[in-house]
Amino acid sequence: MQTNPETKKDLSFEDFKTEVLNDYKIAVTSRECSLLGRREVLTGKAKFGIFGDGKEVPQLALAKAFENGDFRSGYYRDQTFMMAIGELNIEQFFAGLYANTDLKEEPMSAGRQMGGHFATHSLDEHGNWKNLTKQKNSSADISPTAGQMPRLLGLAQASKIYRNVKGIDTTNFSVNGNEVAWGTIGNASTSEGLFFETINAAGVLQVPMVMSVWDDEYGISVHARHQTTKENISEILKGFQRDENNNGFEILRVKGWDYASLIETYQKASQIAREEHVPVLIHVQELTQPQGHSTSGSHERYKDENRLAWEAEYDCNTQLRDWMIANSIATDEELKDIEKDIKKQVRDGKKAAWTAFTKPLKDEQNELVALLKEVANSSSNKVFIEKLNNDLAELKEPIRKEILSTARKALRYVVSESSDAKTNLVNWINNYISAIQPKYSSHLYSESENSALNVSEVKPTYNDNAEEVDARLVIRDNFDAIFSKYPETLVFGEDAGHIGDVNQGLEGMQEKYGELRVSDVGIREATILGQGIGMAMRGLRPIAEIQYLDYILYALQIMSDDLATLQYRTKGRQKAPLIIRTRGHRLEGIWHSGSQMGGIINLVRGIHVLVPRNMTKAAGFYNTLLESDEPGLIVECLNGYRLKEKMPTNLGEFKTPLGVVETIREGQDITLVSYGSTLRVIEQAAKELQEVGIDAEIIDIQSLLPFDLNHDTVKSVAKTNRLMVIDEDVPGGASAFILNEILNTQNAYEYLDSKPQTLTAQQHRPAYGTDGDYFSKPSVEDVFETVYNVMHEASPGDFPKLR
Repeated sequence: MQTNPETKKDLSFEDFKTEVLNDYKIAVTSRECSLLGRREVLTGKAKFGIFGDGKEVPQLALAKAFENGDFRSGYYRDQTFMMAIGELNIEQFFAGLYANTDLKEEPMSAGRQMGGHFATHSLDEHGNWKNLTKQKNSSADISPTAGQMPRLLGLAQASKIYRNVKGIDTTNFSVNGNEVAWGTIGNASTSEGLFFETINAAGVLQVPMVMSVWDDEYGISVHARHQTTKENISEILKGFQRDENNNGFEILRVKGWDYASLIETYQKASQIAREEHVPVLIHVQELTQPQGHSTSGSHERYKDENRLAWEAEYDCNTQLRDWMIANSIATDEELKDIEKDIKKQVRDGKKAAWTAFTKPLKDEQNELVALLKEVANSSSNKVFIEKLNNDLAELKEPIRKEILSTARKALRYVVSESSDAKTNLVNWINNYISAIQPKYSSHLYSESENSALNVSEVKPTYNDNAEEVDARLVIRDNFDAIFSKYPETLVFGEDAGHIGDVNQGLEGMQEKYGELRVSDVGIREATILGQGIGMAMRGLRPIAEIQYLDYILYALQIMSDDLATLQYRTKGRQKAPLIIRTRGHRLEGIWHSGSQMGGIINLVRGIHVLVPRNMTKAAGFYNTLLESDEPGLIVECLNGYRLKEKMPTNLGEFKTPLGVVETIREGQDITLVSYGSTLRVIEQAAKELQEVGIDAEIIDIQSLLPFDLNHDTVKSVAKTNRLMVIDEDVPGGASAFILNEILNTQNAYEYLDSKPQTLTAQQHRPAYGTDGDYFSKPSVEDVFETVYNVMHEASPGDFPKLR
C-alpha cells in the first residue's frame, strides 16, 4: 500500500475518492502501529519506542511529491512517509521494534538501530550500486538531533553537480539533476547549530532541498517558548526568503492537519526545488504528539487540559476523517469498517513479526537444551547443569543472551572433564558465536570486493634524473591526474578553490576544472563533511577539505555518528566513500598543532585514518581510496609541503596500501614506532644515537586505522627486544592505541627484554612559538635521552647515566 504521486493529473471524483481513502488507510495503519508499538514496549517485548503518531497527514503529502531518484534525510518519526512510498509494511515496522537481525525481515538496519530509523537499499548484496533513479531513496537515519541536516545538504548538492558537470556517468544516480533531497526535522531540533549551518549553506549553494519542520510545539517535554525565539522557526528565518534581487529560500507555511493545503504546498515546493534548484523550507504547524515524545514517559505530565483537548480535536487523522465525511468521500460507517479492518491487519502483522523474530531463537534454544541434556548425563556435576538447562527450557521467549550465557556457564562445570558431550558443547559455543556475532558486528568496514584493503600497492616510479621539487607539487600534480581520470571526483573546502588551498596543493585546479569541481566554501566544517557524505551516497567521489586537523572537531560528531556508522547501520546496504583531506602536526600554538589523534581514532571506527609522512605517501593514499568504496581521513604533514621530494612519473596510479607499515631505518637495539611529522624528529635522533653506539630501527605505521595488518612490527621487536612508541598526541592518546595493538594484538610482550615505553607530548595543548613546540612535543633530545635511558637500564656499563 502506497500513496499515488500522480496528483497533478486530472482525476475523476471516483478516482479522487479512491486516492483519498487509500491515504486515510495508510494514516490509520501508521497510527495503529504506533499505538500497538507502544504497548509492545510497555509489556517488555521491545526495548524502546519512538513513533510518528500525530505527523501522518503531512507525510502523506510529502510522499505524493516524492519521486523516483529523490532522497530523504529525516528523523525518527517518518514511518507514515515510508509506508506511503511503499518501503515499510506492518511486519517490517514491528521487526524493527523487536530488533530482528534478519535483513529480509527488518530491511532498515537488521536490528542495529531502534525502531523509527529508516533506510532503503542503495547497494545490492555484493555492495554494488543499484539504479537509484528507479527507486525512492531514504538515507539511513541517525538519532542525534539535527544530525541528518549536513548529509541532506550533500544529497541535494549532488543534483546540482549532475546537472552542471559534464562527463560523469549518471546512469545509476541522476536524470539531469532533477532529484530533490527532502529533509525532515522536529521543531525543537531546529535549535541545533547543525540546522542553522545547513540552512545557511543551502541558501548559499542554491540546491534542490526541501526542508520540512514538523512543529508540535514541544521538544520532549519542553515547550517551544524555551526552544525558539518568537516560538516560530519560519518567522525567525524570514531573512532567508528569496526576493527579486537575492537568492535564498522559498519559505512556506501550512497547517499540519489540512490535507488539501498540505498536498498543494508540497507540490509547489517540489516544483520550485526540482525545476529551479532553489531550497524550500516548509513549516508544518499545529501538529500533535498523541502519545508524547516516546515510551519513556507520558505527555499528560507536561500538557494542561486545554492543550490535550486541542490536540484531540486537531489530531491530523481526526481532521482528515472529518474532512472526508464533510466532502462526501466516505461515511462514518464506512470509515469505521476501514478502521476495524486495519486494526486487525496491524494485530496480525505484529503477530507475524513476533513469530518471525522468535522462531530462530526458539530453534537455537531447543538445540542447546538437547545438547545440555547429554552434557549433564555425562558429568559429575549433573545436578547443576540440569538446573541451568531447566531454567533455559522454561523460557517461553528466549533471547540470544540467555541462550549463550547458559551454554558458557554450563561449560564451567565440565572444565576438568573429558567427554564427547563436552567436546560437542565446546564446538557448539564456538560455532554459535561465529554464526551469531556477525549479526551484530559485521560491516563496520566494507565487505565488498571494493574494500580499500583489497587495493594492491603500486609503488611510485621515477625517471633516472627525477627532479627534486617542493612536495606540494607532488600532491598538486597527483590531484590533477585524479581530476582528469575521475570526472565524478570533486574537492571543496575553505580556500581550496580560488587560491588553490593555503599550501598550494590545489594550485591552478579550479581554473582548469571549474568552480563546481574545485570549490571554495564558507567556514562551516560540519556541513563541509555533510556535503561530502551526501554526494558520496549518490555516486560522486567527493574530497572534503578541512583546513587544519584541529578544526575537524567541529565535524567530529558528523564523522562519528553518521559517516563512520553508515555501512554498519545498514548492514552494508548504503555507503559513502568520502575522502576527508586535512593537514596537521607541529605547526604553532594551541589551535594549530593538529595532533589530537587519540580522540579521533576512538570515535571514527568505520573510517580509515591515514597518517602519511610525506606528500608522495599521501598522494598514494588518495589514489588507493578512490579505487575503493570506503571513507578515509588523510592527514597531510603541515610542515612538509616545502620539503623536497622526487616527482613520480606514474601520478594518479601509484598506491599506498592501507594497514601496511614501512621500516624506514633498520637497526638492532630498539624498535621506534611513529608516524607523520614526528618521524623526522626520530630520524635525526637515530643518527645521534648511532654516534653513541645505539642502533635504532624506525617503523612508520602509515595508517592508524587499520593498524599493521601483517603484524610486521612484532617481527622488528623480536629482533631488537625493545620497543618505544613516539607520538605527538597527549599521553594515553594514539600512543596507547598503538602500544595496545603491538603488545596485545601482536603479542610483542613475548620478545621484550625492557619495559615498553611511550614518549608523547605534554598533557596540555602545545604552546605558541618554536620554544612552545620544543617544550610541548617530543624533541630530538627527548627521543635521544628516553632511548638512551632504556639502554642504560639494560647495560649501565656501556651507557652511563646521562643525568
